[in-house]
Amino acid sequence: MSELLPDAPECANTVDARGSACPGPLLEAKKAIGSVKVGDVLEILSNDPGTKDDIPKWAGKVGHNYIGHLQADGYDRLYVRRGK
Repeated sequence: MSELLPDAPECANTVDARGSACPGPLLEAKKAIGSVKVGDVLEILSNDPGTKDDIPKWAGKVGHNYIGHLQADGYDRLYVRRGK
């Protein structure tokens, strides 16, 4: 479900949710999406494997665009473009 990106997009803000278990990364993303302008990208750092399923579902449900993710050393970097 989660698309692996070749490179990181330019981000307006980053949420570091590493060490937080589900639903922590999703809750952090929900809080932080308001900190970026419509059309800008929020980066979410998470080492919880469920986040790669949760973030795309949430983004689609509430009108944002899930761009994809990158794998880092022991965690994932997920990207959401604010839609509204």
